Amino acid sequence: MSTLTAPPPPAAFARRFPRLSSAPPPALELPSISFFGRTLAEYAQFFALDLAALRRRDVLDVAAGPSSFAAEANTRGIDAVAVDPLYTSAPAELAARVEADYAHMFAQMRARPRLLRFRNFPSLAAAEADRRLAAQRFLADFEAQRFYGRYVGASLPHLPFFDGTFDFVLCAHLLFTYAGRFDFDWHLAACRELVRVSAGEVRLHPLCGTDGRTYPGLPRLRRELKAAGIASELVRVDYEFFVGTDTMLVLKKVAP
Repeated sequence: MSTLTAPPPPAAFARRFPRLSSAPPPALELPSISFFGRTLAEYAQFFALDLAALRRRDVLDVAAGPSSFAAEANTRGIDAVAVDPLYTSAPAELAARVEADYAHMFAQMRARPRLLRFRNFPSLAAAEADRRLAAQRFLADFEAQRFYGRYVGASLPHLPFFDGTFDFVLCAHLLFTYAGRFDFDWHLAACRELVRVSAGEVRLHPLCGTDGRTYPGLPRLRRELKAAGIASELVRVDYEFFVGTDTMLVLKKVAP
């Protein structure tokens, strides 16, 4: 005679089968904007960059944090500039901020494994090692280049550059990641400012918050950008680290 076993309670089911649970994964708890960075290789994945095509081009990385994109890009012949409000700080202060924010961020990731998708890293340990390498490269380059225009202390929605200064503008893990900290008008102004300083494309990634949910104001944002003469396109990328981070938004000024 077969024996019927009672189904596990919902919490146990969610732990055993996270992919089948209907509950959204818990969001990361980020009390402030984290000073957290990534390597050029990871940028190339989530922005779908053709690095060879960017040689001798002017590229701006906005809200760059301790990413090593600018440092690595310049060694490849790409004229990259990075912007972040914390770049007005001394190198030692940035190093301390890296240690504090990285410890907090990776503790959050370890506590919320359902948020992670290992398409581009074999493990969380590998991802952590790569992001710490990015910070090490950034700190060394910041020390050498901070007085020579490669690292600019500024923040959206006001950038200290002329119209169309850059051929390509990138902005990662700010606008929609921290959507709860900025209202819709700020998002619209930030997008318009990024387009203003670009002679070509603007690429934004990701389009979701730390809970994996797409920014709810995205349809309205795209409509208002269109009304301002800015085309937008959702583009799927071959990347996903946090759930929902497999898409970028491409903006471009429409020719009159």
